[in-house]
Amino acid sequence: MMEFLIVTGLSGAGKTQAVHALEDIGFYCVDNLPPQLLETFYSLCQQAGEKFGRVAVVTDIRGGQDVFLTLAGTLEEMRREGKPYKILFLNASDSVLINRFKETRRKHPLADFFLGSLDKAVQMERSVLQPVREMADYVIDTSLLAPAQLKKQLASLFLGSAQDALSIHCLSFGFKYGLPPEADLVFDVRCLPNPYYMPELKPLTGLDDPVRNYVMRWEQSQEVKKRLFSLIDYMLPLYVEEGKSQLVVAVGCTGGKHRSVTFAQLLYEHFSAEGKKVSVSHRDIQKR
Repeated sequence: MMEFLIVTGLSGAGKTQAVHALEDIGFYCVDNLPPQLLETFYSLCQQAGEKFGRVAVVTDIRGGQDVFLTLAGTLEEMRREGKPYKILFLNASDSVLINRFKETRRKHPLADFFLGSLDKAVQMERSVLQPVREMADYVIDTSLLAPAQLKKQLASLFLGSAQDALSIHCLSFGFKYGLPPEADLVFDVRCLPNPYYMPELKPLTGLDDPVRNYVMRWEQSQEVKKRLFSLIDYMLPLYVEEGKSQLVVAVGCTGGKHRSVTFAQLLYEHFSAEGKKVSVSHRDIQKR
């Protein structure tokens, strides 16, 4: 069944950051959808099937005060028609919202109605949104939340744990071809015994058991593995706390075919066994 999330709330309360966070955890997101198109869009997503398994739409006062007043009626109609959805409402104190608009120098959607008065615009918006606020399944007050904290809170709501919001990519490469610019962490395993100098192993890669067995037969390789895994396991929650959505862990050796491939694969298997969202690629494995 499709998971349909309606994101709304006060202007300046963090809906844009929320959408970015929801995209990172697998939602298909649409911003600034007018309330009168909500039912139509819902039906289109249903017809599309699995492609739109998790959908989040932002609808708010930007479409106009009169238009937004139709939202409560639209939501009631969708419930009567058996179209399940959840509402995420983002809130913040008046003083915080006013300060955010002043800091960004953005214009409040209702400012023109009150000759530029932010105080009156925020109060009116809060009044208009109150019926939807009372219908909300989730309410988050962002007054004291940093973007990373909001992201973590959303991940905890819509994933099994905040850790699942971090996508890990393990990458092997050869230093002779240059550092991978996308890497967040780079580890050098050129200090380990090199299968390249074994004639029977030279044409193989770290994806082949003979190479992998050779690389990992040495005491220093086992110690590097132990310390490397321990370090990254310790750092992952820190990256999650920071609000990072993807971590690229690169392991390099001289040519990118033997030692680095072995360790990138070991990392991939390690994270997979722990149920983390992980992928692996070998940039230079085909190079001669």
